[in-house]
Order: sequence, then C-alpha cells, then structure tokens
Amino acid sequence: MIRPATPADVPVIHALIRELAVYEKAADEARATPEQLREALFGPHPAVFAHLAVDDTTGDPVGFALWFLTFSTWRGVHGIHLEDLYVRPEARGAGHGRALLTELARICVRRGYARLEWSVLDWNEPAIGFYRALGASAQDGWTVYRLTDGALGGVGAG
Repeated sequence: MIRPATPADVPVIHALIRELAVYEKAADEARATPEQLREALFGPHPAVFAHLAVDDTTGDPVGFALWFLTFSTWRGVHGIHLEDLYVRPEARGAGHGRALLTELARICVRRGYARLEWSVLDWNEPAIGFYRALGASAQDGWTVYRLTDGALGGVGAG
C-alpha cells in the first residue's frame, strides 16, 4: 500500500501537489515544476523524500507524503517534517493517510529520530480530527513565520 517514490512517479507527485493546492484554496501558489521535483527528489543531493499510497487493487497512486529532515537542537537528533500529506477524495477513509503517517513514524523510530512534525491549516477540521485521533498534539504557543518573494529577496540582499 505504501512505497517510496521513484523517478517515474514525478508526474503523479506533481499532479497530487496540484490537487492539494486546489483543495487548500491556493492553486496559484503551487509553482513547482516536474523538473524541480525530479531534481529535489532524485538529483545528486536529494533534500526531500516522498512516499506514495497506492490502491491495493489497481496499483494506482492515490496519495502521497513529501518530507524532509529537520534537526532538534534540544534533542540532539534529526526528525522528519512532513511538508505535504494528501489522499485523493475518492480514496479517503481507506486507511491511506494513516498508512503514510505510519511509514514516516516507522522511519523515525528505526533511525532514532525524535519528532515527526507538520502544519495543518486551521480551517481543515477533517485533517485536524484525523491527526488528533492518531494522538498528535497541536503545538500551541508557536506561530509559523515565512519569508517569500520580495520580502525574502529584500532580507537576502541586505
């Protein structure tokens, strides 16, 4: 049901990212190209990784998890940041999301990582309920900040 992505999966990963962006009401913000994904995932120095959820009957990809390593200065070990988790609407409820998170948790345990973390939009109640049911806890008191586009360029130039 869950397998690591291969270079041949780049087109479907790109399509799933686009679907996720539409679901999150931010389609215009998803600018990654298949070429960029191929380089990031499978280039000489991969810095991001992906797993696919596939339908047991058809073998067709129905979801994905895209993640990268973090480091905890307090714990002194790596962790995983889950950048994207998405399961196509027609495949939801069949355990694919849970299986993707389970695989990432297994990687953490096997490698001695201390954390599996991700962000969720505050309006996404189905996802929040799903994460809480798994035992995940919100990190209240923390606010995510981001520099992009002009602000990033301005700080980087200064």
